Amino acid sequence: MKHNSTIKEQSLKPQLSGRSQTQAVQDIENLDDRILVALHAAEEKKAVDIVVLDLREIASFTDYFIVTSGANERQVQAISDGVSENLKKSGSAAARIEGYKTAEWVLLDYGDFIVHIFEQKARGFYDLERLWRESKRVELPQAHRSEGVSSLRRES
Repeated sequence: MKHNSTIKEQSLKPQLSGRSQTQAVQDIENLDDRILVALHAAEEKKAVDIVVLDLREIASFTDYFIVTSGANERQVQAISDGVSENLKKSGSAAARIEGYKTAEWVLLDYGDFIVHIFEQKARGFYDLERLWRESKRVELPQAHRSEGVSSLRRES
């Protein structure tokens, strides 16, 4: 019986790796520039709990999910606007935007990555991190989370 409860507990918890901060920075540096633009734009709009999931080994429709939350509908729309405007300025328009009017869950589809912006209650309900728990998590270095992603990538 103990064995079954352990399996259940493991399936309900997202996989967190024991990688070092240095390895996490290397993951960030290996991401596409457009993903870094999206991360920075979300942080500028005070998005909370930003997670990047690497789906390349388990999905054929996209490579990455960016999952984040806003405190309310207006903030979810502001995060969505910030991400889409910044990516449009850098030459990437979203192929599809869904859920913007209701702002419970806004999806921005850029082909090889998808940005999911949730209102906090909806994020807990849909729980994409658990649904896609087989994916690899690209860990953002703890020391830089509040400083913005742009500080992680220094041009040589």
